[in-house]
Amino acid sequence: MTRPTLGPALDLTLTGARVLRPGGFDGGALSVSGGVIADAPAGRQVDLTGCLVLPGLIDVHGDGFERHMAPRRGALREAENGVIATAAELAVNGITTGVMAQFFSWEGGLRSPDFAASVFGAVGAVRDSLPVDLQLQLRLETHMMDDFPQMLDMVAAHDISYVVLNDHLPHKRLSEGRKPPRLTGQALKSGRSPEKLLALMQGLHARSAEVPEAVVALCQRLTARGVRLGSHDDHTAEVRADWRAMGVHVSEFPETFEAASAARQGGDAVVLGAPNVVRGASHAGNASATELVREGLCDALASDYHYPAMRQAVWRLVEQDILTLQDAWALVSSGPARVLGLTDRGVLEQGKRADLLVLDADTQRVGAVISGGHIAYLTGRIAARFLA
Repeated sequence: MTRPTLGPALDLTLTGARVLRPGGFDGGALSVSGGVIADAPAGRQVDLTGCLVLPGLIDVHGDGFERHMAPRRGALREAENGVIATAAELAVNGITTGVMAQFFSWEGGLRSPDFAASVFGAVGAVRDSLPVDLQLQLRLETHMMDDFPQMLDMVAAHDISYVVLNDHLPHKRLSEGRKPPRLTGQALKSGRSPEKLLALMQGLHARSAEVPEAVVALCQRLTARGVRLGSHDDHTAEVRADWRAMGVHVSEFPETFEAASAARQGGDAVVLGAPNVVRGASHAGNASATELVREGLCDALASDYHYPAMRQAVWRLVEQDILTLQDAWALVSSGPARVLGLTDRGVLEQGKRADLLVLDADTQRVGAVISGGHIAYLTGRIAARFLA
C-alpha cells in the first residue's frame, strides 16, 4: 500500500498581524515559500489583522501521547493511528516540533522495551505524512545494564538522537527490605504479579555498585554516535557534576534550586515543566519552575504530561510580570531549539523552517498552525481568512 505524503508546501504572505521576529514584534508581512520563511512576497495574501504570528512551539519532552497509543490498559493495537492522533493534538496546541519521550524501563507495560519498539516503529511509519515534526527521545532506566545492547540497537534502528537517563528504583525502601509503595498497582500496569515485580526490583537494586561504570561506558558509546544526552530529576550539584563528566549536558526537571544553579554554572541546559509553571508549584513538592524561571535558570519549558501547558505557562509568566511575551515565548521556541541542536527553526527569520502559529490577539486562542510550510491546524474565524 502506498503511504500518503504531504505534497508541496504552501506559498503564502501573511499581512496585518503583529509578528514576533528575533528583534521583537513588528507589523510587517511574513512570507512563507518552499517550507521556509521567505524574504519576498509569495503566493496569496492572508489578512491577519487582530492576530499575533509567533514561532511554532518546540516541545523537548512530552509524554502525553501515551493515552493515544493505549487508551485502555492492554489496548495496544493500531499504534500508527495513535501517532496520527498525537500529531493532531500537538498541532491544536501550536506545537510544530514534538519530542515523544518514551520509556525503556523495567516498569513494564507502556514503559517496557517492547512497547518502546512499537512506538518508535509506528512513528517511523507515518511521520513523513504528518506536518508536525515528531522526534524521539528514549528514557533509559540506568539499572537495566543487561538490556543496554538492545537499547543501543534500538537507537540505531530508529535514528534516535536524544537519550535521557533515569533511575526510578525506590532504593531506600529496597535497602530497608520493605515493599515499595503502590507495588500492586505498578505490578498490574506491568503485567506481572507483585511478587515477580518486587523480585525484579530487588535484583536490579542489588547490582547498584555496577551501574556507574556501565553507564559511563554507555554514555561514551552514545556520544560517539552523536546522541544528545540528558539526565532526569537532578537533586544536587554533585549529581549534576557527575552527569556532566559523562557528557550528559541537559538537566531535565531538576528538583532543587541547587541542581538547576549547578547546571547553569556548568554550561548545561535546563529544561523545566510547563505544568509546574501553570500550577504555580511542583505536584511532587520539588522546586518551583516559576521561581527558577524568575532566577534565569531555565532554557526551555516542556509540556511533560500536558500539551496545552506550554502556551498557558507563557501567559502565566507574562501575567505575573516575570518575563515579557517575547522572552517567555523564547522558552517554548528558540530556547528548546538550542537545547535540541535544531538550528533550522525556533525563530521567524528568513531561511528558517516555516513553523508558526496564529493567535487571536484578544482571546489568545490558536486559530492556525503552519509546520514546515504545511497547514497543521485551522479553526474558527482565523480559518475563514485562510479559506476566503
